[in-house]
Amino acid sequence: MVSHESVGHSPAMKTPTQPRSNTETVIEDARHLATPPAVDLTDLTKSFGPVKAVDNISVTIPTGQVVALLGPNGAGKTTTLDMVLALAKPTSGQVLLFGSPPRSVVDQGRVTAVTQTGGIQNRMTVYEHVRLMADLFGYPKQRASAILEQTGLESLSKRRLGVCSGGERQKVKFAMSLVSDPDLLILDEPTSGMDVTARREFWSLVHQQAEQGRTIIFATHYLEEADQFSDRVIILVHGRVVADGSTEQIRQMVSGVTVSCRFDSAEAATTAADAIRGLADTVTVQGTQLTIATHRSDDVIATMIRGRSNPHDLRVKDQGIEEVFISLTESRRS
Repeated sequence: MVSHESVGHSPAMKTPTQPRSNTETVIEDARHLATPPAVDLTDLTKSFGPVKAVDNISVTIPTGQVVALLGPNGAGKTTTLDMVLALAKPTSGQVLLFGSPPRSVVDQGRVTAVTQTGGIQNRMTVYEHVRLMADLFGYPKQRASAILEQTGLESLSKRRLGVCSGGERQKVKFAMSLVSDPDLLILDEPTSGMDVTARREFWSLVHQQAEQGRTIIFATHYLEEADQFSDRVIILVHGRVVADGSTEQIRQMVSGVTVSCRFDSAEAATTAADAIRGLADTVTVQGTQLTIATHRSDDVIATMIRGRSNPHDLRVKDQGIEEVFISLTESRRS
């Protein structure tokens, strides 16, 4: 099997070394500072008529970072990624990838993408898709076989895409994106429509690529994916960055706790929700389940216990990424 380790993306094996001299330290630090970031967005704006899909974004992503791009529908995630991939031109501002315009970097095969739609032909087999990418970038046919083995698709190599499941089709597109040995991977809602097992398998493959030092940016609606797989989270609302940091830093932006419980009926849950709305930041009722984000947990719990709704399985925890996301996005929708 030919792995990506053979083409220069795996970290060097660690061996005992002598302490570096001051000169060596300065040289290494200078090389680090001279390395351009994987993605550098400066005052980036994209308008469609009177609508600003992306509104003056400035973001720098260093090489080797795994970044989750979050936001409600219409937040500007896909439009931003389209400009990074040179599929759309900015109305104003600048996009640089590794210090160069995106089109030249994409043409070199250093940037590839797994998109929500397109990129595959139903009548072609799995192998033919990956082989086509190998041919386009001038690799021998052995490259296609190696990529199929690496992504666990060798058993499906003769299957036509028209009879593949949604998860299998996304894995094929992911395999195609690896053929050129890219430095930057863009994943736009890559697990949309996948079942739990397929999503787990897909993220296992992505995790392997992240360990090899590739820069990965992914847009997702599954907040647990951002929590589990990203080094950094960027949240967009109305085309603007409203939060940027590690998941822990994002959580710290919104204080308070989450109180959850269930009731004997949906009517009882609704009655309890009405009783505590003045004490909560957000209140969510799903059937018999009630979830509250609040800075006044003691008052919320006391109010529910004094009522006649009879709450069960009462739980209190620090706010997770989902509660923080809701708080940050809902407060800026108006």
